Formats: sequence, C-alpha cells, structure tokens
Amino acid sequence: MQSGSSAPCDIFGNEIRQETWRDPKRYMWLLSALVPCLVMLSWLVVFTTGLSCFWWLGPALTFAVVPILDHIVGNDGSNPSDSAYVDLERDPWYRWATYLYLPNQYLSLIFACWLWSGGGWVVMSHADRAGLLVTVGIVGGIGINAAHELGHKNARWERRLSKIALAQTCYGHFFVEHNRGHHVRVATPDDPASSLMGQSVYRFIGRSVIGGLGSAWTLESRRFTRRGQSPWTLKNNVLNSWLMSVGLFAGLAVWFGPVVLPMLLGQAIVGVCLLESVNYIEHYGLRREILPNGRYERVSPRHSWNGNTLVTNVFLFHLQRHSDHHANPQRRYQHLRSLEEAPQLPAGYGTMLVLALIPPLWRRVMDPRVLAHYSGRVDLAAVDTRHYRMRAV
Repeated sequence: MQSGSSAPCDIFGNEIRQETWRDPKRYMWLLSALVPCLVMLSWLVVFTTGLSCFWWLGPALTFAVVPILDHIVGNDGSNPSDSAYVDLERDPWYRWATYLYLPNQYLSLIFACWLWSGGGWVVMSHADRAGLLVTVGIVGGIGINAAHELGHKNARWERRLSKIALAQTCYGHFFVEHNRGHHVRVATPDDPASSLMGQSVYRFIGRSVIGGLGSAWTLESRRFTRRGQSPWTLKNNVLNSWLMSVGLFAGLAVWFGPVVLPMLLGQAIVGVCLLESVNYIEHYGLRREILPNGRYERVSPRHSWNGNTLVTNVFLFHLQRHSDHHANPQRRYQHLRSLEEAPQLPAGYGTMLVLALIPPLWRRVMDPRVLAHYSGRVDLAAVDTRHYRMRAV
C-alpha cells in the first residue's frame, strides 16, 4: 500500500475498488426545463402549417401523449445507491436543471403576451387564444413544481427563486403553506391539501385553494405576532409574494396593453387547478393514525401515493416519488427513491389526472386501492363521509 493513500484497503493492504453510481437520467432532467418551450413550439407549428389546433399542444401532450409514452416506456424503479447521496447532492448539474426552468418560463410568458396582443404574424380566433391560454397555464402549473423543489431548500436565493416561479400563477402563498403547513399536517383532517376518499377533484380544488390561502396567512401572522410585530409588512412572505404577481401582471399590461390581463388571469387559474389536481392525487384517502398520546404518528412513505413512470418523473423532477419526498423533505429530486412500503399509483400523473376528471371512474380505480392499503379497514382511511352519506340516501 502506498503511503498517504486515502483509498480504502482490505486487511492485506490491497486497495478496494469502489463503484461509482451513475445516474441514467442525468441528461434527461433538462427535458423538464424545456417544457416552457411548448409556447414557442405551438406558434412555430401554427405559423408554418397554418393548423390552429396546435395552439392546444400543451393539453394534448399533458393529457394524451405523455400518458401514452408512460404506458409504452413503463416504470423506472431504479434507486440511487446510498453511497452516491453526497455526490448527487453536491453536483451543481441538478440544481441548474431546475434554475433553467425559470428564464424559459418567463420568456414563454412574454412571448404569449406578444401573441395575445396581436403579434406573431398570425390571426388568432377566440378558440386559438384559449388554447394558448391553457398551454401557458400548464407551463405555469409545472413552474409551481419547480418552485416546490426550490422552496424546500435552505439556501436563501433558491427560496427567492421559488417565489419568482410562483408569481406567474399568483400562488406565492404556496411557498408558506406547503413548507410550514402541508408538510406538518399532511394526511390529517387539518390539512386542506389532503384529499378524502369519495371526494371529487372539483370539490377538493375549492377546499384546498381556500384552506391553503387561509392557512398561509395564519402561519405568517403568527410568525410576526410572536415577534410582537404587525403582519402588514413587506417582510410577510404572503404579501411580498402577491406583490410580485401584481407587479408582473401590471408590467405586462403596460408593455402589451390591458388586453393581456384576462389571458394572464386565465392561465393562472389553469396553473393553480393543475397543481391542486396533482395534490388531489398525491394523498387521496390516506390518513395518519392517532397515537395513544393524542398526537398523529410521524409522516412516513405510507402517507403519500408513489409513482414510477419514467416519462412523467423526468418531466416533473421526480414529483411522483412523493412518498420519499414527504419522508425526507430536504432531499433533492435526483436522490428521491421508490419505496416498497409506499402505496403505488396504477399509472402516471397524466393518466390519473384524466381519471380524476371523471369522478365515478376515479373512484372505481382508486377506492379499492385505498381499502387494500388499509387491509380493508375503512375506518383507518380518510373518508368523505358527506359523499357516502349522500349515496346511502
């Protein structure tokens, strides 16, 4: 053995070879950062072919093409080795893959405003504008996912980037509620973002939006009250996040004219609905047990639905590995694992979103899985008693 060598050796002094784990999806993560390019791609195809249906490219890819690709490509159940954790966490490549989403997101928003205001050398009908609105809204909704990844980190500038990504959808309070509310109360009756078995996605969205907004304001108000200060300050993360959205929309309205304001509001609603629909899927029917001391059991992988479809996971920074995310909120997306104890979704988010839009079909697919997860004990699940009481009547 050479003196000064830091490599591990066996008892005979022979150097032990260590295998380095390589991420097979390393370069695929850039695909998520390119999602905002859908806006430019839609315009390019319409401009060159004259086929206005391509303004609807965003929803077509989200609800048709990606689910089909998920089915064809299949699952990716591979997990990074524990020994690779430190290297993956330190590798700047993965951070830059998320950072890249933001400039692309805002360039696409500006480009869309130019189109809505009459630019682009194309004539847009009301249906065309609506298609572009939904496409931009999907970009904003996935932008909330990028903000979700950044907002969980301790670095101050990553948290600031998170609020910037949320400005497009006017959902800046998510920065407060998700980290300090949802992750604490997940899978309990106190969490508005945890859906109930039997509850439709349509009822859930309203409950989650209103409940999350109220919770975020309460959390920030308490933070300032404990300091003996008023919450009506720009240091309030709810207020300064909302002001970012107001400033963004006002600036775009001055630049391109008031005609873009209805479009901006519409795309924000689409983005928020997309996010909340995903929230609906992630914790449907799951409940933490109450311990003898009156507290809820610790959050574990059993309290979030897990998904391993490769295509959706790549486009959403492993968001489908939600079980490991809740068990380890500080863990970056590239090291999230698929855990056997987590309940498994039957398909990727794209397919599940389509099912959620048809409540009877959704319940037929998911309710038996919730019951199976709790070994048939419905009393352990989170149940919408209102729905089942109405059915009994």
